[in-house]
Amino acid sequence: MTNISLEPINVTRGQPYPGAPDNWRRFFTFSTDHKVIGIQYIVTSFFFFLVGGTFSMIMRGELITPDADLVDRTVYNALFTMHGSVMLFLWTFPVLVGLGNYLVPLMIGARDMAFPRLNAISFWMIPVVGVLMLASFLVPGGPSQSGWWAYPPVSLQNPTGNIINGQFLWILAVAISGVSSIMGGVNFVTTIVKMRAPGMTWFRTPAFVWAVLAAQLIQLYGLPALTGGAVMLLLDLTLGTSFFAPERGGNPILYQHFFWFYSHPAVYVMVLPAFGIFSEVLPVHARKPLFGYRVIAASSLLITVISGAVWVHHMFASATPGWMRMFFMVTTMLVAVPSGIKVFGWVATIWGGKIRLTTPMLFALGGISNWLFAGITGIFLGSVPIDIHVNNTYFVVGHFHYVLYGAIVMAIYAAIYHWFPKMTGRMYYEGLGKLHFALTYLGTALTFLPMHPAGLMGMPRRVASYDPEFAYWNVLASLGGFLLGMSTLPFILNMVSSWIRGAKAGDNPWRAIGLEWLTSSPPPVENFEEIPTVISPPYRYGTDEPLVATNPQQELTQTP
Repeated sequence: MTNISLEPINVTRGQPYPGAPDNWRRFFTFSTDHKVIGIQYIVTSFFFFLVGGTFSMIMRGELITPDADLVDRTVYNALFTMHGSVMLFLWTFPVLVGLGNYLVPLMIGARDMAFPRLNAISFWMIPVVGVLMLASFLVPGGPSQSGWWAYPPVSLQNPTGNIINGQFLWILAVAISGVSSIMGGVNFVTTIVKMRAPGMTWFRTPAFVWAVLAAQLIQLYGLPALTGGAVMLLLDLTLGTSFFAPERGGNPILYQHFFWFYSHPAVYVMVLPAFGIFSEVLPVHARKPLFGYRVIAASSLLITVISGAVWVHHMFASATPGWMRMFFMVTTMLVAVPSGIKVFGWVATIWGGKIRLTTPMLFALGGISNWLFAGITGIFLGSVPIDIHVNNTYFVVGHFHYVLYGAIVMAIYAAIYHWFPKMTGRMYYEGLGKLHFALTYLGTALTFLPMHPAGLMGMPRRVASYDPEFAYWNVLASLGGFLLGMSTLPFILNMVSSWIRGAKAGDNPWRAIGLEWLTSSPPPVENFEEIPTVISPPYRYGTDEPLVATNPQQELTQTP
């Protein structure tokens, strides 16, 4: 392994550490330090998380009664479009990229990412995407109303006649987001492949790094399809081409293939880093090695391979031929196998462990339990007869949000709490953290569980009014949505107050095993005074084997 950045890093000696409270101005600059960029991603995306959450609370306020009596129907259509778009393109993807940016170089013993300037450019495209999406509220006709999937011919309608309209800005924002993610994917893959510390063979590499690598490989093979489809849709909308416009001889189903070829694997782009977070948090707070580490690591790449052949299960109701339905039903079922391997490994890891129910551990356990439920309902949706029955109902909405919020957002919170001492040099307040977990877990169940019976009863999605027979379930979901909104308040209070005046954290407050815990909290600009030499696999809790060599004479192959 080599461990040199492919671009020079400008370092000014004596700078305050990137996460230090007295260095907050640095986060508003064009920095090439991966740690600064990681925190920039996390904080920026959390702002958009609050924006998208506000949209969802307005929607739940509308749905608390059967009649459309809070906002106009066109406004409601804009709200669910912008809610989904903001939550995906401006919250979930960027915050996970931010965590990867911060942690991957530290975990593999690198000085920085392979391409620091490209890394900074990738981040600064995200605020541009956010401005374009939110600016759509100011153009004639308002934001896009075609959903975050933007199916034609609905997405090609332009009743105002203006070239600059909400749909135009949406497509442009998604295309820019795609370019940013492709550049990030190149950077992550190069960093992980070429810059691991001496002695860090593939099976000495942390599970989180494996998960990030697998996710970014999906970005590289899937995102060009979505970005290309978005450009073609933009040409149809603005120049009158006929790629997808049926009245001009185009094929709208072709767009669905472009979109879902990436957008279902994109679920794994988000959930794979969440799996990696679970694999990092559980061993530390259960004081046990990660059970089946090699299989869990390899299963991430297996998900990458299989996820490229599942996208048509989103199109079972789109005049899909029978043979294609059967093939993609089988592949959808098959992708559950590597996910199940991970779950069994996590359960075996905590079995008999000395479990400490810290805030990150609670969020990890809560996220895994939600993922189990989401996985079961996902098997239902992968079955053609059931999928046809519940197509475009709230059953699908409930399943999707259990994946996105119940599993992935819970994992994000687990990661932030777990590595907060490393990022800031301060400890968070445990009481506020556990209050945040309780509100989040209860709010998740109260919001998204009722959507499943409502969907089975036939309640359609994307509607502002509905039959009164669904009112009971919608009242529960709306109350849960308001609770989820409130749950962010103790989190914000905890993060801000802890960063400013929290108790000082040592370099390794969890007594964890990993290269990121061998440097100071927060880490210096170049991460390590000397690049460590790895001599053992990770997660060696309960053994006397050191992770890194303590002297130059120690063999790199001490443990295979």
